Amino acid sequence: MKYVYGPVPSRRLGQSLGIDPIPLKTCNWNCVYCQLGRTKPVTNKRASYYPPNEIVDQVEQALNTHKPGEIDWLTFVGSGEPTLHIGIGRMIREVKALTDLPIAVITNGALFYQPVVREELAAADAVLPSLDAGRAELYRKINRPHPEITFERLLEGLITFSHEYKVKLWPEVMLVRNLNDSEELLFELADAIHRIEPDKVHINLPTRPPVETWVQPPDAEALMRATAILGNIAQVVHPIEGTIDLSGYESLVDAVIDIISRHPMRESDLEEALSQWVPGEVSQTLDEIRASGQAQIVERYGIRFWCAAPSFFP
Repeated sequence: MKYVYGPVPSRRLGQSLGIDPIPLKTCNWNCVYCQLGRTKPVTNKRASYYPPNEIVDQVEQALNTHKPGEIDWLTFVGSGEPTLHIGIGRMIREVKALTDLPIAVITNGALFYQPVVREELAAADAVLPSLDAGRAELYRKINRPHPEITFERLLEGLITFSHEYKVKLWPEVMLVRNLNDSEELLFELADAIHRIEPDKVHINLPTRPPVETWVQPPDAEALMRATAILGNIAQVVHPIEGTIDLSGYESLVDAVIDIISRHPMRESDLEEALSQWVPGEVSQTLDEIRASGQAQIVERYGIRFWCAAPSFFP
């Protein structure tokens, strides 16, 4: 399917059926740790990038082809920033009418300063925005935002959303070694989180291929420091193992491309997933994916990752 993929194992949401309303790397940030490559160019324009009715129809098709218990959450998570789709609120409401399954939105939160965006996301069950810094200078260094998205706008938008609506708010902190993991910077981040008053905080690690080669996960001492300073609501979210659903496609090549366009995969994980669908034909299938011209292999941390060909990695 063009707009719906998975379900895939999520570190926070179990088996998550992904809903992608945005073309690859349509984003108002250009984060140093992004797993989808650099944003070229950064944009802050909201538009109806894909037809909302087609997206909702594909969600309904996916729901009809999966048994109860195979999907835990439906997650709007773009190949860029999903709130840049001007129909995000409508799609959340229409998907909610199809199922009792909870709906999450994974977003950078950059547009929460706009009242209309906050109102649109209030229809979700959980919202997972990014918050990687407690000061403007560090925010610009890590997230490299569009000029209109200032740190002050980001923080005030998150605070206002938290106070206006009762949606579960779970900010995500991407912790990067020697960038935002010092005691001073973590105390600043903790102060910002205290002002937002979220339900919980997820500390994430750049385990998928970061766009910038110098990005490294924090060490054990930094993780302990982060959990101590950010408080009891903070928890480290480690990579999760689970089943990758490759059904519902005309070919395994299409299925894999759909997945890696949103979630780059370690080569070992991809081989394991394929072995469950085409035992004895894994190498042949990988050759077909490579020959399609739609995938590329990126190496980070000495590990080979399969990513979408259009993604730009230096």
